Amino acid sequence: MTYAGDSTVYLDRLQTMATASAADVAKSARQWLDANHYTLVVHPFPQLSAGSSALDRKVLPALGDAPEVKFPKVQRATLSNGLKVMLMERHNVPLVNASLAVDAGSSSDNAKNAGLAGLTMDVLDEGTATRSAFAIQDELDALGARISTGNSLDLSIVNLSALSTNLGPSLEIFADVVLHPAFPGDQVSLLRQQRIARIKQEQVQPTAAALRIAPLLLYGEGHAYATPLTGTGYAATLDKLTRDDLVAWHRDWFHPNNSTLIVTGDTTMEKLLPALENALGSWKQGQPPAKKLDAVPRSTGRRVYLIDKPDAPQSVIVAAHVSERGGLPEDLAIETVLRNFGGMSTSRLNRNLRLDKHWSYGTSGSLNNARGPRPFVVVAPVQTDKTKESILEVQKEIAGVAGARPIAGEEFASIMRSQVMRLPGAYETLGSLTSAAMGMLTFGRSEDYYAQYANNIRALTEASLNDAAKKAVRPDEVIWIIVGDLKKIEAGIRELNLGEVVKLDGDKL
Repeated sequence: MTYAGDSTVYLDRLQTMATASAADVAKSARQWLDANHYTLVVHPFPQLSAGSSALDRKVLPALGDAPEVKFPKVQRATLSNGLKVMLMERHNVPLVNASLAVDAGSSSDNAKNAGLAGLTMDVLDEGTATRSAFAIQDELDALGARISTGNSLDLSIVNLSALSTNLGPSLEIFADVVLHPAFPGDQVSLLRQQRIARIKQEQVQPTAAALRIAPLLLYGEGHAYATPLTGTGYAATLDKLTRDDLVAWHRDWFHPNNSTLIVTGDTTMEKLLPALENALGSWKQGQPPAKKLDAVPRSTGRRVYLIDKPDAPQSVIVAAHVSERGGLPEDLAIETVLRNFGGMSTSRLNRNLRLDKHWSYGTSGSLNNARGPRPFVVVAPVQTDKTKESILEVQKEIAGVAGARPIAGEEFASIMRSQVMRLPGAYETLGSLTSAAMGMLTFGRSEDYYAQYANNIRALTEASLNDAAKKAVRPDEVIWIIVGDLKKIEAGIRELNLGEVVKLDGDKL
């Protein structure tokens, strides 16, 4: 459009591509590829010759010690209306990120309104009482700022990224979005349809289909974590939501005493607090609803759920159980164990199913971040004709990390080396500092958690890793969700005698 001066030029380009013949391509090639070329030669140029070196290039360079991790001090304050503020200063670039974390998230949904939190956050920045969506974007563009929204399981988040010199006016727009969303009816309708379309895509994608149904199987109806792990909800519930539902959800959950503002970047508490009082000081306190984050009874496992995807070229194996809540003293050891188990390209799962057997392009195994009881989830997409064999390997690896094959020797040294060497780059960006603060907020971690992170990583031992693994991973409680072409894989799965076999129809039990 820019170079052709025509807003429909892309249609002409598509038409040309659709109708071009072999003769047209040959003619164009002769016209442009046979044209005289131009070569620029610069004189004089230096005389170069090979030099001598004592370096032995057959020997890999030795790894040096990792640099120390410099994590900024976490400063805390509270506004007059009860809004908590966390600040981590970093002055190397003139940027400030501010993330309002409201204690809501997708866990504020229930079975009757699943998807409400996500839809509300989608529409939140689509207009206020005094600004249209276009006006918001125009003003942000002029200031060099941007606003985005989203949800985790436990938090609903509104992000602002702004130039430090324009922080005041940027915060004014940010506050307008947070406090006075208009929830325009046309945008509610449009974004609801987009979410429903996304759900339909998830239902036909094997991994997403399994993750949609897994929470309900693990936590049971009524639990705050029982809605789809994707956070999108259900088409049937979204279709019934109205603008009034979004207004009510915002009114119920968005209170300063139910929120924390995480600020990172080029500012100080002395400059920040007056700007925040000016922008957000009028926000009134309120009492949010309670979320049901009760402990879940331990599963007895022995259940296999099958979802049919006729003619699927591969199967997706999901093994899951409800593990420990977040914020435990062993979290650092659990994090290290699970990264070695299924959190990197050279993890145990990948070494087995990808690098050794070539049955999978990539697998993962992790504990999802959650304040309440966290789901332990293994996801293994494998070639269809190796589904049965892959289930046995996943089962073996789960048993191994839980104690049958403890981390020891060179494997321990390798994962510890990896954990330590990646630390200096782990908190280089403002976004990484914000993520760390979100972890502190979600799990109630102390202010020096990340300041002491490197030292605590280095202090881990083989025993501490293996003890933590046994606490977090419970092979006897695993349930299986397998998505694939059942006419090819069902018989083999039943031969494994993993437990009661139940066929599911998408999101339905």
